[in-house]
Amino acid sequence: MSTNDMRTPKAKISYLGSARSGTSDHALQRMTALAIAPLAIFFIVSVVALAGAEYETARAYLANPLVSILFIALIGTGVIHMRIGVKIVIEDYVHGETLKHFTLIANSFFSYAIGLACIYAVLKIGFSS
Repeated sequence: MSTNDMRTPKAKISYLGSARSGTSDHALQRMTALAIAPLAIFFIVSVVALAGAEYETARAYLANPLVSILFIALIGTGVIHMRIGVKIVIEDYVHGETLKHFTLIANSFFSYAIGLACIYAVLKIGFSS
């Protein structure tokens, strides 16, 4: 750093790194990662167990409230984890402020739209007769 820098110490660090929301994003992403680990194992075991099964068998399995809740929990934590990860990439690599704000909004809408579609699919299959 130049010795001729006339900015105050606060001005030198303003809006850099985790001075805004990086710490809370980091903590939330780690919590969702911890939640995803056992839920992903449950998902993989479920898919392997249902491999080759007929639709009615899979539907009956997904109609179990515990199974549906665990699948919805996996979807929710996965969507939050994905949204935060993409948000970090956007904040680091998109430099225009207008474009950055637009892509952050689009990221949130896309993430939640995917999550809602997945939850709808789980509920539709689980509740269908």
